[in-house]
Amino acid sequence: MMKYTEMTARQRQAEYDAVLADYEKQKALGLKLNMARGKPSTEQLNMVMDMCSVLVKPEDFVSDGIDSRNYGNVDGLPAAKALFADILGCKPEQCFVGGNASLQLMYDAISKAYTHGLLHSEKPWSKLEKVKWLCPAPGYDRHFKVTQTFGAELITVPMTADGPDMDRVEELIQDPAVKGMWNVPKYSNPEGVVYSDETIRRIASMKPAAPDFMLMWDNAYCIHEFEGDFVPFADILSLCAEYGNADMVYEFASTSKVTFPGAGVSVMATSEANLAYLKPIINIQTIGYDKINQLRHVKYLKNKEHTLALMQRHAAILRPKFHTVLDALDREIAPLGIGTWKRPMGGYFVSYDAMPGTAKRALALCKEAGVTMTGAGATFPYGEDPRDSNIRIAPSLPPVEELQQAIAIFCICVKLAALEKLGV
Repeated sequence: MMKYTEMTARQRQAEYDAVLADYEKQKALGLKLNMARGKPSTEQLNMVMDMCSVLVKPEDFVSDGIDSRNYGNVDGLPAAKALFADILGCKPEQCFVGGNASLQLMYDAISKAYTHGLLHSEKPWSKLEKVKWLCPAPGYDRHFKVTQTFGAELITVPMTADGPDMDRVEELIQDPAVKGMWNVPKYSNPEGVVYSDETIRRIASMKPAAPDFMLMWDNAYCIHEFEGDFVPFADILSLCAEYGNADMVYEFASTSKVTFPGAGVSVMATSEANLAYLKPIINIQTIGYDKINQLRHVKYLKNKEHTLALMQRHAAILRPKFHTVLDALDREIAPLGIGTWKRPMGGYFVSYDAMPGTAKRALALCKEAGVTMTGAGATFPYGEDPRDSNIRIAPSLPPVEELQQAIAIFCICVKLAALEKLGV
């Protein structure tokens, strides 16, 4: 195969005619395939069904003398706090265990900043003239939408192979209106970047002008390898405390891709001082989260070692799916010089960078052919990719057979979009 940019106009036209014919054949099949969201597959969900039967007798529902069926313990069962502390490497007293969604805890933390202010806030953020927020990109669309919903001005920070561009971050946090930054430090969504030790230390030692700066540390994929052994990660709470920033960090995680996404358990880990401030406020909106589900997870997952063993079983299901996508890109796209992509070792996504100016067109063609994907631009603040290039691929949900069909159509569509851009 020859690179498209090295072809003559006649060669490109012949290639376009051939690829278009393939596209029309695929479109005629009337397929309905989905690579839009990082959902666990039915096989993964079936694998953890045993968790539903760990609580049977009345005494099973009691933990540390607490009846999980009753009101109370707004910050979670002690056993659940201990489980998450074991996984994250922090202390149980730093953990607030909530419901099924870590995104809800993130939204709630930022909501409290706007309605009440944080521990070190001069006033609620809703009373401020301007709130700015740092968004490493490509990044997670739902993160960006949370802060956008509250009216914060989103500032894009470029992602590097080691994490956010820290020179840029350190420059921006000198503005007291900059109140926080999103982070996915391990297997970032969508690029699969693992923050380097140097980047993490620079983040932990930051001295923002805003005394109530929120370091939002979404450790969503902290134990989610699908290639190789488990990669240890730093306890960001201890590091921040070491640099005098104990109250700056809010770490989040959940069992969404460990057990059931719709019925998992989430955690917010932060300083004891932050929790002492936030707990009474949260306790007004809820008497407590679902402690039965918390206890169910404690009894099923047991500890970090047992949970990591479960994650290897997830990895065995995910690995061939990621290989299906990456092998197709290597085979169909790499020789043509029309795109680049990262080779993640964990997480739930493949980040594909198409020829600039072609992502929207490629995804429109995919949709016409029956393949649903995350919208172009979603990985950037306000849904606007300045290069119209980045595409997030989510291989986890479809069976391998469907995934092979979907990625074949995707490759055809990015070829067509590139050829159109080059002029045919």
